[in-house]
Amino acid sequence: MDGLRSRALALVLVVVMVPITARAGEFIQPWKDPSTALVIDPFSGNGIKWDEMQREARLVAIIHKATIGLDSLDPKYYERKTEAKKRGYLWGSYHWGLPGKPEEQADFYIDMVKPDDEEVIALDLEDVSSVKFMSLGEAEKFVMRVKERTGRYPMIYANHKTAAQISRSAFKATFASTPLWYARFRPDISDFPLGPWKTYTLWQFSSEIRVQYRIPGTESNMDINVFYGSADTLRRAWPFTRK
Repeated sequence: MDGLRSRALALVLVVVMVPITARAGEFIQPWKDPSTALVIDPFSGNGIKWDEMQREARLVAIIHKATIGLDSLDPKYYERKTEAKKRGYLWGSYHWGLPGKPEEQADFYIDMVKPDDEEVIALDLEDVSSVKFMSLGEAEKFVMRVKERTGRYPMIYANHKTAAQISRSAFKATFASTPLWYARFRPDISDFPLGPWKTYTLWQFSSEIRVQYRIPGTESNMDINVFYGSADTLRRAWPFTRK
């Protein structure tokens, strides 16, 4: 009987622990799994050696900085978009949100980028508690203007502090429709801010703040993101929101 009880207890533990283990893998250095897909998000200050970079087979997509505020366009945006698409990379862009006139910022971003239906569109929320950056209320207006213009919700880039503020805010219902691009430069996460999101869509895990991974052909200041899935799965999911 003792042997039967032990085997039954072991079976229960396996059944209970399987989903926990599967969940944990998403938050414990998933980039070390050679099957997971990688995404970079450069701006003009990041160097790229395209031929070398293509040695990283898991790198399948690029989300490039496009616009800031109401009047600034990254000087390498168009050139790099052309080169990336020629080489077969999935493409996306993001807008760096500043305080004031969020609908006009959304218009400027969309007018400059002119995204097609297969491109990621995103809003970078650096710190919604700082007067230097777009507030949560302004971000909601930006999101809804992009939805009105494109028929899609943009991805939201947020660090842990900002994601947690969104999860507690009155605007969380709107953000539940926006995929989360989560910035957290540590090897594991035990306190993901549940609320609008059950998990991240992309996790920006490496940058000049903490270099945890290097891609050939890039310097240590390159931002790198992991998608918890294969390159093929990422290609099917891209651009994460559709009309």
